[in-house]
Amino acid sequence: MFQGFLNLNKPFGWTSHDCVARVRKLLHLKRVGHAGTLDPAATGVLPIALGKATRLLQYLPGEKAYKATVRLGVRTTTDDLQGEIITSQPCTGLNLAEVKTALSQFEGKIEQIPPIYSAIQVEGKRLYDLARQGQTVEVPVRTVEVFHIEILDWREGDFPELDVAIACGGGTYIRAIARDLGAVLQTGGTLAALTRTQSSGFYLANSLTLNELETQLQVETFQPTTPDVALQHLPSIQLPTTSAQKWCQGQRIPLNFDVYGIVRVYEDTHFLGIGKLQDEILIPQMVFEPIS
Repeated sequence: MFQGFLNLNKPFGWTSHDCVARVRKLLHLKRVGHAGTLDPAATGVLPIALGKATRLLQYLPGEKAYKATVRLGVRTTTDDLQGEIITSQPCTGLNLAEVKTALSQFEGKIEQIPPIYSAIQVEGKRLYDLARQGQTVEVPVRTVEVFHIEILDWREGDFPELDVAIACGGGTYIRAIARDLGAVLQTGGTLAALTRTQSSGFYLANSLTLNELETQLQVETFQPTTPDVALQHLPSIQLPTTSAQKWCQGQRIPLNFDVYGIVRVYEDTHFLGIGKLQDEILIPQMVFEPIS
């Protein structure tokens, strides 16, 4: 049985749920989950957890990176080209210097209103379900962090397009940045294309398409990324065998260590799971592979 992570390159037009269902069928595995929803129109890195690794999704790093194309002069209902056009006004007088100045406002910690067509829940219901029903709801403002925005290309025209690379924290909506950039420039703006190049420690260069995954399964060469590799951003602690056995049984282990918080726990080189070091006590959080 597969236990670990798959770095999937999500195809255009597929929902994240579609990808999970396909992987579940290909691997004949019931327990499959993903880290960080990607819109159907977006492509790129979609980390998928297999088997018991689904319980480790919450411990993956939250940083993400994207390559996005913003089209100016257009506003849509979904803040991308999949929605209905609200306004369309040519803006041939716009120049790159103005865009650079406006774009700088979106770096750092910013307040953002997610798109009304998004998976966020309000009173137990998804925003996109409410929007499709024609219901108007107040979308809660959230604070997100954008670490860096780099301009990659600028194409002039009636509806100029801007290619950018964006590094950000979890929960950031690139569609909202496109929409809000258009608002600052007073031209309107929408997301024309999006590829996630990095997510939760996984990178596009090392990702697999669904076709590549299927081929590897047929020739029996597919190997998931182990939890040990996926969680390398966390500090690690090694326990002697006696303490490790007690820890796997749910006992708290006294431990004098110079790191606090969430840690990987090992017995020798054997990954046992995730613990929390607090007040010199190692507390079990998730036992992945107990000692046999």
